[in-house]
Amino acid sequence: MAAFLLELGTEELPASFVCDSTQQWQRLIPATLAEQFLTNDSVHVYATPRRLAVLVTGLPLQQLDREEEVKGPPASSAFKDGKPTKAAEGFAKKQGVEIEALEVRATDKGDFVFVLKKIPGRTTADILAELVPLWINKLEGKRFMRWADGDLKFPRPIRSLVALLDDTVLPITLVSGSDTVKSDRISQGHRVLYTPPTPPLTKGGTSTIPTPPLTKGGTSTIPTPALTQEETSTIPTPALTQEETSTIPTPALTQEETSIPTPALTQEETSIPTPPLTKGGTGGVSIPQAEDYVECLRAAYVEVDRQQRKNQIQAQVKAAATKQGGYADISDDLLEEVTDLVEWPTAVVGKFDDEFLILPPEVITTIIVTNQRYFPILKNPQYPELLPYFITISNGDPAKSAIIAAGNERVVRARLADGQFFYKADLAKPLEDYLPKLETVTFQEDLGTVRAKVDRLCKIASLIVNQLQLTAEENLNIARAALLCKADLVTQMVYELPEMQGIMGQKYALASGESEAVATAIFEHYLPKGAGDNLPQTLTGQIVGISDKLDTLVSIFGLGMLPTGSSDPFALRRAANAIINIIWAAQLSVNLHKLLAQVVAEFTAARPETSPELLSQLSEFFLQRIRTLLEEEKNVDYDLVNAVLGENDPEYTERALKDLLDTLERALFLQQIRNDNTLDKIYETVNRSTRLAAQGELDKIQLEPKNAVKPELFQKSSEQAFYDALVQLVPQTQLSKQTRNYQQLVDSLTEIAPTVSKFFDGPESVLVMDSDPEIKRNRLNLLGLLRNHARVLADFGAIVNRS
Repeated sequence: MAAFLLELGTEELPASFVCDSTQQWQRLIPATLAEQFLTNDSVHVYATPRRLAVLVTGLPLQQLDREEEVKGPPASSAFKDGKPTKAAEGFAKKQGVEIEALEVRATDKGDFVFVLKKIPGRTTADILAELVPLWINKLEGKRFMRWADGDLKFPRPIRSLVALLDDTVLPITLVSGSDTVKSDRISQGHRVLYTPPTPPLTKGGTSTIPTPPLTKGGTSTIPTPALTQEETSTIPTPALTQEETSTIPTPALTQEETSIPTPALTQEETSIPTPPLTKGGTGGVSIPQAEDYVECLRAAYVEVDRQQRKNQIQAQVKAAATKQGGYADISDDLLEEVTDLVEWPTAVVGKFDDEFLILPPEVITTIIVTNQRYFPILKNPQYPELLPYFITISNGDPAKSAIIAAGNERVVRARLADGQFFYKADLAKPLEDYLPKLETVTFQEDLGTVRAKVDRLCKIASLIVNQLQLTAEENLNIARAALLCKADLVTQMVYELPEMQGIMGQKYALASGESEAVATAIFEHYLPKGAGDNLPQTLTGQIVGISDKLDTLVSIFGLGMLPTGSSDPFALRRAANAIINIIWAAQLSVNLHKLLAQVVAEFTAARPETSPELLSQLSEFFLQRIRTLLEEEKNVDYDLVNAVLGENDPEYTERALKDLLDTLERALFLQQIRNDNTLDKIYETVNRSTRLAAQGELDKIQLEPKNAVKPELFQKSSEQAFYDALVQLVPQTQLSKQTRNYQQLVDSLTEIAPTVSKFFDGPESVLVMDSDPEIKRNRLNLLGLLRNHARVLADFGAIVNRS
């Protein structure tokens, strides 16, 4: 068994591609090896900012011989009067066999010619040489580039290629125009930390001459090796002036610049032993065997194992924070990004002035994390209060940590000083005074300014308030929060740090004397900002958030800019999902069907040219989002979702949008009774009745038997029993509908099931489709009534029998 190593050496890759490419190769490479019948023990994908590699172990040196059955032309075309035709001869020639090897076999589509080919196994080396370019070209990502004058695309230029099958270099060439990269066994060590071993001096050759210790004056004399007369010639050395040869002193660092010590980490904390550091720059690393790859690169100060780098960073950051008496604030996103920015991580602690702690913690964190990719240190893990320190993950020389820290501190100090200036300037006037400036900010070219949007969302908020019949105080808070929710967009802080929208609005609102409810709602109305984010927790924040998102949806849809495929520049799907999730989580009795109609009417009145299909487009869009959320987030089976939402059923569609809480409860309840097998007890009876009732004329709302059935037309006792059971079912169904206690309805349907079974089968069964139209209508109405009672829960015609 053999091991294969492939490494692409590149210029610095984008951090996002480093992680994404490893995931792509982890899927692609095992799949393509399986297609080539190459078994293996393991596939390990490694990546750093300067390389992407894969190590495959347990490969056979050659494919096994195999047999493959190939289907050819129909027998009627391949043979005439028992003799092969040109079709048979051509097929045999194409498959590389004699005519005698062809066989005629019967299939579902008639007799066809087949051949059983014996395919000898190819060498693994040949197959891998073909697969490597495929693996490279199949990688996908943003901003791929061409370099030199070729057509090969990759996020950054490919500079080297290592391809080893055990200890043998596999000859592979990547060509991009005039730029050619040929495979060998030489990788690259760390840019700063690694110096390759100096090869011995050979006659007529060169070598790196070690630099002796510097003299007190900063210079040294490099001894010249004695060379033969043949190897040397006299080269006049120009005389240098004193100015040209003077020693340039290294500036001494101040105590402040060097005051931050690098935290000493134990071997346990770093998990990977650190080789002794040497002076030097980049250099080649020769890989003797494919399976030596990880250790060879580790000895050259490159940790290619991404998970190991991530573990090291996490351990070092935690240790550094503990040493400063605090707790590391390690966000998953930042940890993932920093892991793909370094090859040999070193935690470096920096400090900023205590005076900047007057800034809101979110401002400091945004500057440190979002702008600089540093880790902040908290006083307490439960609260956002910060210590005046930050942690950088350096890819440089650990011996220069003090210099690195000093440079980072200068950058952070400047950014925090800017933030402090913006913060003080913004607080000079109350938040409400920023409203006029919103008229200078465009929301969307055809929709006007952000100030106009604020006016629209204020109206929507008032519609929701009226629906929910809220108190005067709640109404006042919602109206105030809706008015001020966008004011912080024109403050200096948010202009410089857009991520702070809402956060600064909350801070400035409190500083302006606004109530806690209003200030919190200004922050919460942006929630959720993404998948998995928190939802607004206060009623004021929930109503303003729904109003803002609904205005965006109606306005953008009104312009005809519907999301298509993966294109959704205004995040309309996310907005609709947020509205539905907020209503579900907060248990808000919002009639979305009515609210949409009102908002669309307002929009259309201002824009008469709006498509008359706008309301139906929005309704269908929301139904799609409800369907997706129920299936993907609530784990409800697709057919049960169809049963709750209806398929081409306007009554059910309208019901789903009128009462989103009821829609959710019914879907979850259906999944529950399917899981505990209760659904099976009523499924057959109700589904059979539903299918037959579709041939009748009874509407789908009627529940009262006395208005739809004539007992005098009954011919069998089963009809009367069915009728009597339906009469008793009416109050049970109405109570279930009012209280949403659908278990009560299911229990009642379970009780009626035996009675309905006797109506269909047994000595007292009837023929529903009787020749007498009156009797037929009467019996279909009985079934239609049962269907209607069941429809209070779901459309059973959409449910698939899984028993």
